[in-house]
Amino acid sequence: MDKKDIYEHLAEIYLNNASPKKKKQDKTHFKLYNNLFIISVLFLVGLGTALISFSSKKNNLPSETALFVINDLHKINFNFNPVKKEAFIINLNRLNLSRFKTLAFSVKNTDSKDIVSLRIEFTNAFKEKSEVYLRNTPSKWQEFKIAFLDFKNITDWSEMSNISFSVEEWNAQKDKGVLYIDNVRFLK
Repeated sequence: MDKKDIYEHLAEIYLNNASPKKKKQDKTHFKLYNNLFIISVLFLVGLGTALISFSSKKNNLPSETALFVINDLHKINFNFNPVKKEAFIINLNRLNLSRFKTLAFSVKNTDSKDIVSLRIEFTNAFKEKSEVYLRNTPSKWQEFKIAFLDFKNITDWSEMSNISFSVEEWNAQKDKGVLYIDNVRFLK
């Protein structure tokens, strides 16, 4: 063998050994990309299934369209020594409530031994007023829903001026107390 044959033989060995490594690397990269692709497809399918499942469960729940008037806790702190009535008034700014049917709110009396009645009154822009009394407010949070039909003297709900929640001296056993009102909203 001469030098040329030796170089060709070495080159052939080198090239043959180099090719399988490159092919091996190509196969490894292909497997890695293929696995990543399969994982991302499975993730997207799983995400889509979860979203569809969630939206179908959401649609099975009873829905309630509400217009929140206040979503904050409000305190009616009444003391009847100098005053005869304590009220919490929400200005409705001529709000059109004709498409709503119910008033909903939560209330709590801090004194479980005191029997307090809460007066709820609507007033519209035409000076029509109507009230409903909630007898014996509970000492634990409780939600109440009152139909607009119960406010008998209101004939036009298209321009409402205000709603008030009040405690009157003759509707409480004790002279002092605290009522809390929360989540005042109108329901369709």
